[in-house]
Amino acid sequence: MKYMLIMRATDEALAGMADIDFTKMLETMGRFNTEMIRAGVLLAAEGLADPAEGVVVDFSSEPPVVTDGPYGETKELFGGFYILNVASKEEAVEWARRSPVTGWGFKIEIRRVTTIDEFPQDNEWIKKEREWREATGQL
Repeated sequence: MKYMLIMRATDEALAGMADIDFTKMLETMGRFNTEMIRAGVLLAAEGLADPAEGVVVDFSSEPPVVTDGPYGETKELFGGFYILNVASKEEAVEWARRSPVTGWGFKIEIRRVTTIDEFPQDNEWIKKEREWREATGQL
């Protein structure tokens, strides 16, 4: 099963990271990533750029409103993610607990990634997606 570990942090927690040596942080995260690679569970891992570089498309009105970052009223920011291939939610939780990014204001949300097999296989759009995934080596 695939699980996404969503790395979240408050503005205050992110500000506190400004004092951490960047090379040391890369080394610490690199060791954690290497551990997951060696265990054969890491499928993807990415960090995200500063929220000030982002854009929000809000569908609360017609037409949708597009707003440049930084976002307003955000208590926690989504800063990056891991995609793991593990046997269970419990195993995903265990990997999240090992994260070296810890402390007040940091959280990891764990969500199962659905598979194409969970959708109606006779649907024309699911058939097209399955064909695309097979053609691109994703299935």
